[in-house]
Amino acid sequence: MARPWIGPYFSPGCSVVHTPPVQTVWRLALPRDRAAVPVARTLVRRALADERRPGPTGRPTDSDTAELLTAELVANALEHTVTGGPIELVVRILPGGCHVEVHDGDPVPPGELGLPGPSEAPDPWQEHGRGLLLLRTLSSACGHRPTESGKAVWFTLSSLPRQQQRPA
Repeated sequence: MARPWIGPYFSPGCSVVHTPPVQTVWRLALPRDRAAVPVARTLVRRALADERRPGPTGRPTDSDTAELLTAELVANALEHTVTGGPIELVVRILPGGCHVEVHDGDPVPPGELGLPGPSEAPDPWQEHGRGLLLLRTLSSACGHRPTESGKAVWFTLSSLPRQQQRPA
């Protein structure tokens, strides 16, 4: 009696278990113009869409919030960096969420990323000044660190609790 064909790499009695990597990293050099913001949002959306497949936690990260915070970081890098060097977006998909960094060539740290004081509320009539407030308020953690070529400003978002998940 012929044995059924199981596949080119399997033999009877073997089982294959796919173990997803601890983290997936996406990197992208961004143009130094306004087109960088929608490009960055698209990369984050794509990376998080890939995360929505069954994974270690089975829970997705809030894509809308990740896109908004990424757009703020990229816009800040475009507007506030003095050097004309490259901007790089790094998205890490973690078992419990995601970590996003925007690297630029300016070593000067951004404004205060700690908790805001009561007198630090943005002027409601100004068009600017809410990016870091959004970052502090909506992320699980945020900060900046020096790099060899400047700095990286980052945020982390945790996966959504099961009751807050939105339909895909």
